[in-house]
Amino acid sequence: MHLTKELKKRLSDKLKKLNSLRPLPPSAVQKLREKFEVEMTYNSNAIEGNSLTQKETFLVLNEGITIKNKPLKDHLEATNHKEALEYLYDLIGHNRNNTISEHLIKNFHQIITKETEKDWAGCYRNAKVIIGGAKHQPPDAMQIPNLMEDLIDWIANNQKQLHPIELAAILHHKFVHIHPFFDGNGRTGRLLMNIVIMQAGYPLTIILKNDRKQYYEVLAKADDGDYLTLVQFVAKNVERSLAIYLDTLTPSSDKNEKYISLKEASKSCDYSEKYLNLLAATNKLEAHKENRNWVTTKEAIERYIASRKRTR
Repeated sequence: MHLTKELKKRLSDKLKKLNSLRPLPPSAVQKLREKFEVEMTYNSNAIEGNSLTQKETFLVLNEGITIKNKPLKDHLEATNHKEALEYLYDLIGHNRNNTISEHLIKNFHQIITKETEKDWAGCYRNAKVIIGGAKHQPPDAMQIPNLMEDLIDWIANNQKQLHPIELAAILHHKFVHIHPFFDGNGRTGRLLMNIVIMQAGYPLTIILKNDRKQYYEVLAKADDGDYLTLVQFVAKNVERSLAIYLDTLTPSSDKNEKYISLKEASKSCDYSEKYLNLLAATNKLEAHKENRNWVTTKEAIERYIASRKRTR
């Protein structure tokens, strides 16, 4: 198992709390969906080099504005990604038990790249590719059909054996490791990962551009068979989405915990801001990122201290 007992319990508790709030207010859910669509589109594209800022991405998606001095390709990537997210939400909304197939994967890729890679949208590559800055050399194009069949079989054989977040994280790595398309593998892989996560009832999960270095590092470790850090990295991002949903949807009268910066949190405990940052980054403290900065609660720190006392 790649999820610690503590992290698994935190995720389970937050998901139960979210489910206890159902039925969720439609207007609030729609606002969250719009927020997450912009944030996911911006971050997923930015990881791959798209130059639009998050504010510019919002303007392109919601106002139809063309950003001066920004490439047309970057605009098209944004609108295509939003369409792919709408396809994802529609897919989950109609049936949470959709089977992941090669056809479904190709559909996502086709939507993601239909305006920027028209000749290859939804089609496997037919030649070798090199991933800049990575040690991993993707397999020969001739192997892709068999490798993708194996991937689909792997999903079927493991979806009841693994925790959904473990399944999603490892699936994401296995897919990008095959690198079946010329372009759009990362964006397609992150959407594919979210099919599994959202089918399990969790909100859309976003890998932040600010965490790109760590993201590539955990994927590189997975190349060597070490899935622990990758699964925990994905789980932390799932927890972030849950925290945002709960903070938005929980009635003010029912909120017991308030998110504060680590600098503020350090004033109410014996830990420095730097040490709290380390605890957050290593999944030992309940915390999530708002923009570049970690936030936590006084109660989360108290729970961490209590857990430390129990293990002594």
